[in-house]
Amino acid sequence: MTESEVLTSVQNGVGRLTLNRPKALNALNRTMCEIMTEALLAWRDDSHVRSVLIDHAGERGFCAGGDIRMIAESGAGDASEAKAFFLVEYRLNDLMVRYPKPIVAVMDGIVMGGGVGISDPAPLRIVTERTLYAMPETGIGLFPDVGGGWFLPRMPGETGIWLALTGARIKAADCLPLEVGTHFIPSDRIEAFKASLIESHETPRAVVEHFAADPGPSPLEPHRDAMDRCFAFDTVEAVFAALAAEGSDWAEAQLKMLRSKSPQSLKVSLRQMRAGAKMATFAEVMAMEYALGGCIVRTHDFQEGVRSVIVDKDNDPHWKPKTLAGVTSDVLDGFFAPLPPDEAWTPLP
Repeated sequence: MTESEVLTSVQNGVGRLTLNRPKALNALNRTMCEIMTEALLAWRDDSHVRSVLIDHAGERGFCAGGDIRMIAESGAGDASEAKAFFLVEYRLNDLMVRYPKPIVAVMDGIVMGGGVGISDPAPLRIVTERTLYAMPETGIGLFPDVGGGWFLPRMPGETGIWLALTGARIKAADCLPLEVGTHFIPSDRIEAFKASLIESHETPRAVVEHFAADPGPSPLEPHRDAMDRCFAFDTVEAVFAALAAEGSDWAEAQLKMLRSKSPQSLKVSLRQMRAGAKMATFAEVMAMEYALGGCIVRTHDFQEGVRSVIVDKDNDPHWKPKTLAGVTSDVLDGFFAPLPPDEAWTPLP
């Protein structure tokens, strides 16, 4: 028998979900989301379960995203399988946001895309010196989904917008001030921390704070003011102009990153961020992202981005349109059109 891709157990009152697909850096598929959802629903009203721990097998990745190949293959057809995955994944994300018991996510290693979706909702988010956090979707013609439209615009200043557009990767010392993580624990203390969490009768927060350490100074701190100035606009063209006017080496590096991304994805992602910032509930954002995802996975840029970055690995995507000017307001309006009620995303009861 093959081992489950998510291991579930209850240990001394702690419901434990261990992502168990290490060869794929624990990237999520539909089955994994269904297993996690089933366990969380079972534990929600179980008085024997006090808290939940989400961790992972292997040392390289907490969760490197979702099953992008499947999504692209589905998007090349009628996108039905991709939509089915998004429905289950987004319901899991929403369930976690509303969960009545403390969740601890141990984000040790790569945390991208779908991994962000199952860690951002946790009240306690542990990072280590091995944590590498990013939402790199604009580089494959997608957008930062799994609740990115809720979490990213609510990060300090314009840091979430910067992460969404550039796909920049950050480590532990930046994860804490950007509120991606709540605590830093060195990786060589993680097993002792998890053992204490399970064995102790203290609250999860008290256990976390006993092990928490200082990750060191934030490399981004010197650039935060410039980031807030340059990424505060509602159009991508204005962001480009502000970075060009800034004139620093940092600003030039951001421009270089942005110019490599899909122009369509940049405009979609910025509109998603600004719209999500105004929404009152996480479920509203999920409904927007579900409708948006069903459109975007069928576009040329997503198919081309996956071909270039994941399939052929030539890192030479040919975007259409090639320029920001080619992505019109009418095109964006079509992407953001709500679905009919019988097709729209809905949360779990």
